[in-house]
Amino acid sequence: MAGATRDLPVNSSPAVASNAEGEEIEVLESTDVLPVAPEDYDPDNSGFISTERFRDLLATYGSELDPHKLEVLLALADGNADGKICYQDFVNLMSNKRSNSFRRAILQGGRQLKGCSLRDEAGLGLSQRLIRHVAYETLPREVDRKWYFDSYTYCPPPWLILAITIAEVAVFMYYGLQLDRLVLQVSSPSFLKSPLPYHPQLRAQAWRYLSYIFMHTGVEHLSLNMAMQLLVGVPLEMVHGALRIGLVYVCGVLAGSLAVSVTDMTAPVVGSSGGVYALASAHLANVVMNWSGMKCQFKLFRMAMALVCMSVEFGRAVWLRFYPPAFPPCPNPSFVAHLGGVVVGLTLGVVVLQNYEQRLQEQSLFWIFFSVYALFVLCAVFWNIFAYGLLDVRLPPTP
Repeated sequence: MAGATRDLPVNSSPAVASNAEGEEIEVLESTDVLPVAPEDYDPDNSGFISTERFRDLLATYGSELDPHKLEVLLALADGNADGKICYQDFVNLMSNKRSNSFRRAILQGGRQLKGCSLRDEAGLGLSQRLIRHVAYETLPREVDRKWYFDSYTYCPPPWLILAITIAEVAVFMYYGLQLDRLVLQVSSPSFLKSPLPYHPQLRAQAWRYLSYIFMHTGVEHLSLNMAMQLLVGVPLEMVHGALRIGLVYVCGVLAGSLAVSVTDMTAPVVGSSGGVYALASAHLANVVMNWSGMKCQFKLFRMAMALVCMSVEFGRAVWLRFYPPAFPPCPNPSFVAHLGGVVVGLTLGVVVLQNYEQRLQEQSLFWIFFSVYALFVLCAVFWNIFAYGLLDVRLPPTP
C-alpha cells in the first residue's frame, strides 16, 4: 500500500493469538502495524483486543493510516458485537493480509462501511483511474475494491499474460514467414512439422501438451484468442496476481490437450483457447454469481458480447475440425480443448476468483476441485499410455 503505513517502524516481536472461536493458536510476525507495543494492544496476552481500546488507538494514530484502511478498521470494530477483536485479524490487516475470520467480521457487522464510494472519488490521476476501473471490472465488494485500490502499485506489472501473448505473436509471425501464409496456416503441409503442436502420434513428447498454445491455425484464430486473452487476462492478473491466474491458465491449457487425447484421439491441437476459455469462463461465472455487487458499466451488454465472441471462436473451431482436411488422412485441429478450458474455468477458476486476498490452501472447495483435476490428469495419462493400443486406434501418420 502506498500510504503512510509503509513508513512506520516495523515491530518484529511475535504475538500469540487465537481466533474468535478459540481455534488453533499460531505465532505471527507483525509488520507495518501502528507504532505501539503489543502489550498496549493486548496487555493480558489473551489474543484479543477490546473494541474500546481499539477505538482509542485508532483515534490516536488513525491520521497516519490510509483513509480506506482506517474505514475498514472501524468497520472491523463495529462488526464484533462481543466487545473484542482477534489480535491476529488486526495484525493480518495491517500486514496487508486478510483472513476469512476478518471477512466474516466485516460482512456480519452491524453497519455498512461509511464514506463515499470509490467511484465518487475525484482528482485521481490516469494510473489511479485505471486501477479503479480494473477494481470495478473484477471485484464485487466495495471493501475489496477499496483495498485493492490502496494496495496495488504496478509492481510487479501484469507480465505473464503479456509475455504469453507476445510469444504467441512472435511464433505466429515466424511460421507465417516460413510457411509463406498468414491465413489458414494449418493448410500448409509443413504446419504440423513444428515441434510445438500436439499430435497424437507424438503424444509421448510431453511438452506438446502445453507448447501447442503458441501455434494458431491462422491470423483469424490468433486475433480472437489474443483479444480475449488481453481483455480478460490482464485485468485479472492485475487483481489476483500472476501465480493464481497462471495456475488457472496452465490448468486450462493442460486440460484442453488431455481432453482432446481422450475424446478426439486422432486429431492434433493448436491454439491457446484452453487457457483463454478457462480465464473467460471463470470471470463470466464470477460476474453472474455476484451480479448485484459487480458495478462495471454496461455489464449485461458486455457479457453478451463476450459470449458472442466465445461462440464465434468455438463455432470456427468446430467448422474447421469437420472441414475436409488439406492433407488427409490427418484431420484438422480439434475443438475439444475449448471445452476442457471451460470446465476448468467453471470449477477451479471460479474458486480462485471468489477468494481475493484469501489463502487458497485454506479453502476446502479449492482442494476438492484441485483433487478432481489431478485425478483427471492422472487418468488421462494412463489413457494415453494404454488406451490407444487396447482400442487399436488408427492414427494419422507422423507429420
